[in-house]
Amino acid sequence: MDKISLLQTRKQQIADAGKEVRANIKSLIDEDSFVELSSFSFSKNEFYGENAEGEGVVTGFATVCDYPFYIVAQNSAVLSGGVSRANCEKIAKCLEQAEKTSTPVIYLLSSLGVQTGEGVAVLEGLAKLILKAAQLKGSVQQYLIVNGEVYGQISALAAICDFTFFIDKKSALAPVSPLVLAAGSNKKAAPVEVCGANGLKNANLCAFSVKDFGEIKSKISAVCELLELSVIDCEDLNTSHPTLNNRQTAAEILKIFDENTVLEVGAQFSPEIKCILGRIGGIAVAAVIFDGGDGVKLNVQNVRKIKDFAEFASFNNLPYINFVNTLGICENLETSDSLVLKEISEYVNILDCIDAAKISVVYGKAVGLGYTLFAAKSMGYDYTYAFATAKIALFDSVQGAEIEFAHDKKADKAKLAEKYADENSDPVNAARGGFIDNIIEPAFVKQYLTASLQMLLK
Repeated sequence: MDKISLLQTRKQQIADAGKEVRANIKSLIDEDSFVELSSFSFSKNEFYGENAEGEGVVTGFATVCDYPFYIVAQNSAVLSGGVSRANCEKIAKCLEQAEKTSTPVIYLLSSLGVQTGEGVAVLEGLAKLILKAAQLKGSVQQYLIVNGEVYGQISALAAICDFTFFIDKKSALAPVSPLVLAAGSNKKAAPVEVCGANGLKNANLCAFSVKDFGEIKSKISAVCELLELSVIDCEDLNTSHPTLNNRQTAAEILKIFDENTVLEVGAQFSPEIKCILGRIGGIAVAAVIFDGGDGVKLNVQNVRKIKDFAEFASFNNLPYINFVNTLGICENLETSDSLVLKEISEYVNILDCIDAAKISVVYGKAVGLGYTLFAAKSMGYDYTYAFATAKIALFDSVQGAEIEFAHDKKADKAKLAEKYADENSDPVNAARGGFIDNIIEPAFVKQYLTASLQMLLK
């Protein structure tokens, strides 16, 4: 057989071994844009006596909606998608190339764990891969698609990546096998039920729950546009939203964003906090909306969600906006005996590192610690606005103040009642002290924000 025919035969064998994963790549990228790397890399698994074509992973580069990406796709058809040291080495090599050119990475993971028989060698490979992915955080965007079942240590990538996609009725992710989970919890259920997006609603791993690769491609394109084009032309700069005068809700706040630009990240985790990527007046922003009728109470979960999102804004130099409606910290033993204060401390440090605009809008309540963290001028916010209907206070009610001062025999309950009555929680009192830049009519909040963002653009 001549060399050309031999090459063609080997290429066909590799293509046949990765038929499904290559189809997934094709559905994600722009047509004919994929250039494969290290395609002839393979090793032999002595335990199974089989060759691992392409090391069980397809790597290369391509464009997605004209944006360049490096692609890493595990091939579950090779040794059940088992992770080997060679598999990890090939992925790490691709990440090193992405790092050199500051090109984002998309992972398509599908693995039932490590390849049996490699022993400690595979752990060394995993350590190299996980470390390299962690080193890219903050400098190179990483997107992870849970493309089926993903078990074992490689699932740690889901916590490192900027955005992790779970596909409905298909994706399942866990650090150990579902069989081990079932044995340890005496609970039998389908992997997707316990390890899918809904099953992991407390893990803060799922950025987007999607139906198919078409939706993934659309969301990746939308994120890229926001990060690459910080400002675009906008026609509705002076649009008011009169319904906000009557209903100060998160749903109404969302309407002030430019049309068709809103992306909610991590909707399953702590849904009372909405983390939004979008545009206001054509300017890309990262916004946190407190979605709780009478005010959100802070706990370790929702503070962690806010902190992680603020970190993303800092890494990507996005203006950061808080739409505040919070009653401060939750008053229960569970919250007291949690890592909530550690998370708050880390949030403050991250907030201080944001170089882009920082703006706070108190649209509901800003009470106690909720005001300190998310609205206080001394916390470093460039502008702090309050709706005329907002409430800013040390305590949420007269009763709350009385409980707080119950130990103080000198406290005058009549004076407390007067000080914390609703009329004295008017934001005008905060504005008098210079702590609020302006008290605004809710309908015109977009104009105020657009003007402020334009002034603070760097």
